[in-house]
Amino acid sequence: MNNNNPQWPDLPYAAWSTSCETLQLWMQVAGKVILARTPLVNHWWNVTFHVTARGMTKRAIPYRGGMFDIVFDFIDHRLDVETSDSRRESLSLRPMTVAEFYAEFMGRLQRLGIDMRISATPCEIENCIAFDQDRAHAQYDAEYVARFHQALVQSARVMNTFRSRFLGKASPVHFFWGSFDLAVTRFSGRTAPPPKGHTPHVADWVMAEAYSRECSSCGFWPGNGGFGRAAYYVYAYPEPDGYGATRLSTADAAYNKDVGQFILPYDAVREARDPDNLLLGFLQETYAAAADLAKWDRSALERGPGDVACSERRGRACRMVPAALWG
Repeated sequence: MNNNNPQWPDLPYAAWSTSCETLQLWMQVAGKVILARTPLVNHWWNVTFHVTARGMTKRAIPYRGGMFDIVFDFIDHRLDVETSDSRRESLSLRPMTVAEFYAEFMGRLQRLGIDMRISATPCEIENCIAFDQDRAHAQYDAEYVARFHQALVQSARVMNTFRSRFLGKASPVHFFWGSFDLAVTRFSGRTAPPPKGHTPHVADWVMAEAYSRECSSCGFWPGNGGFGRAAYYVYAYPEPDGYGATRLSTADAAYNKDVGQFILPYDAVREARDPDNLLLGFLQETYAAAADLAKWDRSALERGPGDVACSERRGRACRMVPAALWG
């Protein structure tokens, strides 16, 4: 057991659930600006944030012949909006209502000449309150937000390694502000039927685009959405017959029938002697089960051990070649 690894901090959801809910709503405000300004890319990849060394960001958002970036800094706890003509507006991340955040953020955009109109209704949350009227959510625990960011850093690092082993179509490792989770998805190349369920405050055609291709998806979420604790998940869509009955070798991992996903508690990973190896093993065996049961062409979609070694050797060779030879 490894209970004192600062790179994998303790993240009990009960200790910061109100701050997590507030942060999710703040990021939805910023996310809806991204949605309004970026062209649709496969499965809504255009609207996501990406984990950075300091927080999460969305860069190069187009606007009237220029661009702007939205940067959540979870070290200095501020939100920056930076434009391609060298201007910047900042907003301190501190305890405040969603309504106050909404007004301040939209005001910062206006100061930069970015005129935006977005829907004030949160996505993927039942019984929600409009952003400009929400005075119920106002917590921001900087310590736990920093812990959350560190958990995202470690999760993204390992998930990027997992992604690198796949040659087929795969998403970036990215953060969805609607469901508030970090995810990476692999695709078989085949189409999939539209989902039958309904997501709160999301049009059915939006989810049909998200799940228009057969996939195996994995990710990390901090415990929001009713699950109650930080965990890693894996699911297949459409789920092949027998998937939930798959026997796993990863300790503490199991199929959760309530959510229809394989779950590995975050605590099991952070307390492991080798967190990277445990998490990678879980991601690999759950993906392999989905791919085998659905008869994916794995030989064409995955890197073999020799491919990885060759890639690493090429990387070392490239570093030894004088820069002048690159032209």
